[in-house]
Amino acid sequence: MLSFFRRVSKSKVGTWIMAAILFAILAGFAVADISNFGSGNVGFGGMSGTTLARAGDQDIDEREMNDAMQRRLQEVRQQNPNADYATVSGDFDTMLGELLDQRSMVAFGDKYGFHLSKRLIDAEIAQIPQAKGLNGQFSDQAYQQFLARQRLTDAEVRRIIAGSLLQRLMLTPVAANARVSVGMATPYASMLLESREGEGVAVPLEPFKRGLNPTDADLQSFYNANRARYTIPEQRALRIATIGPEQVAGVAATPKEIADYYNANQATYGSKETRNLSQVVVPDHASASGIAQRAKGGQALAAAAAPAGSNAAVTSVTGQTREAYASAAGDKAAAAAFSAATGAVVGPIQSDFGWVVVKVDSVTQQGGKSLAQATPEIAAKLNGDKRKAAIEDAVDKLQNAVDEGSNFTEAAAAVKLPVTTTPLIFANGTSKADPGYKLPANLAAAAKTGFDIAPNDPPELVQLGPDQGYAMVSPAQVLAAAPAPLASIRQQVATDWLNDQARRRARAAADAIAKKASAGASLADAIKQVGVSLPAVQPVAGRRIQIAMAQGQVPPPLRLMFTLLQGRSAVAPDPGGRGFYIVKVTKVVPGNALLQPTLISQMARELQQGVSEDYGRQFLSAVRAAVKAKRNPEAIQTMKARLATGS
Repeated sequence: MLSFFRRVSKSKVGTWIMAAILFAILAGFAVADISNFGSGNVGFGGMSGTTLARAGDQDIDEREMNDAMQRRLQEVRQQNPNADYATVSGDFDTMLGELLDQRSMVAFGDKYGFHLSKRLIDAEIAQIPQAKGLNGQFSDQAYQQFLARQRLTDAEVRRIIAGSLLQRLMLTPVAANARVSVGMATPYASMLLESREGEGVAVPLEPFKRGLNPTDADLQSFYNANRARYTIPEQRALRIATIGPEQVAGVAATPKEIADYYNANQATYGSKETRNLSQVVVPDHASASGIAQRAKGGQALAAAAAPAGSNAAVTSVTGQTREAYASAAGDKAAAAAFSAATGAVVGPIQSDFGWVVVKVDSVTQQGGKSLAQATPEIAAKLNGDKRKAAIEDAVDKLQNAVDEGSNFTEAAAAVKLPVTTTPLIFANGTSKADPGYKLPANLAAAAKTGFDIAPNDPPELVQLGPDQGYAMVSPAQVLAAAPAPLASIRQQVATDWLNDQARRRARAAADAIAKKASAGASLADAIKQVGVSLPAVQPVAGRRIQIAMAQGQVPPPLRLMFTLLQGRSAVAPDPGGRGFYIVKVTKVVPGNALLQPTLISQMARELQQGVSEDYGRQFLSAVRAAVKAKRNPEAIQTMKARLATGS
């Protein structure tokens, strides 16, 4: 219901609040010290040519915005692999605005002493699960590995965390939990209870077609004025030569190639050894030696580690290969643990996380596959690789032939490719001449290229899609877009002219009726005064709450009635193009929400979100003003132009 009142005041502030961390990620630039989150070295003077915006001493430059656009493009390409910067260009201003809002918050915090300490940021970093070592504590080595995997720098992570904390500590308290008083909610609730009565009548086109008989001059004039309506899009017949799996189906790996691959990949097909291990990590050698001595004396590893108290981290790992364990505990610990027998205790061994004592709980040998057993799997892989290589080789030969000046026919013959020629088709793959024809869906990319290139351009090679191969395409015939000849569509033009003339007559009559009805006549009397024959006048009644709850599915006459004053009448076109309808409001009964306190409470809750957004928007506006946030229009336009051209 609330959307009825807020339709013209949509706000992005609520979205900004929920997505503050994302905006911080999009920022992606280095910071100097967390007390001021990377304050720039440029003062409040004129911005440089590469600075897009500034808030206080916080700058947003081209490099940072380019990083943000690249991340956005990567996101879009997950759904649309063919996306480019033109696809996401519409997001530029929104993303820049989000970054500027975030920088304004940072500058505002700096200006008024709202600093986040390095210790606070460090504490947040220490809670990242991937930054913890085997002992469950923060490990710089694990943290560095996490940064490498995520392609982030320490400064960028700190920026992300700082942005999240700032919005949590500054913006959220301002915008959250807004309160709406009963006095504010009551008029809105009462408006929903308002009821109206009126009358409506349909004005169909059919009665106004009587007596209309177009002359040749009428049709020619209408045709000339509406040539775009009758224009047939460009049509092309395309020659297409495909290079796909069917052309290389006979390519297969030899027995020797299969055997060579089997022997070279024993790590995959040979037997494997995995171990279940128990381990203790302590910070000093003396404690580790005591634990190892007690464990080798027969105590369980956990019992042997008990005297070390909280300094000892006892864990168990199962199904470990030597490589996996080495990546976690280090090569020295892995070498010792995987050379010992079942039940043996090894250590202490120094690792990056402390001194390690390991007990071998069990050893499992997993059998591999014989050459005969592995042959189907290896053959499938090698066949796929060889067929892919064969396709790529054919594509290279085809491209070389085109580059050396061969035409479509010559290039296809050089690689012995089958050629198909489509009938004249539109860009969507359908044919006017053959309504039953539809270009195969896998050739959509070829059709797009076939319509993009000029008729005299060399043939183009197009990748059809993952594992679908390639196609060479060239136009064989081109029919430029042009209006269909009047003689061939005379009946259609005559029908359109008739409907157009009837619509003009119907609108004029409807306007005359509405004018008389607004002057005081009933709709029935107004129709009589105008002298037209229309369907019977129908009563129209409803409450505003019906519109609020209908989610857009509201009869047009009812919607129109709630836009008029009592006694007024108006005309609106029928959504189906069948004519018009006229509505007159005869009675308005104001609502009284005081009789329905539950509705007032509901309205107050729904208004709360809008009020929260308003608070957040006003706070951000005040923050931007306080730090003198501004943009550099020339630099922004230059970067947009560069992104548009891909330079």
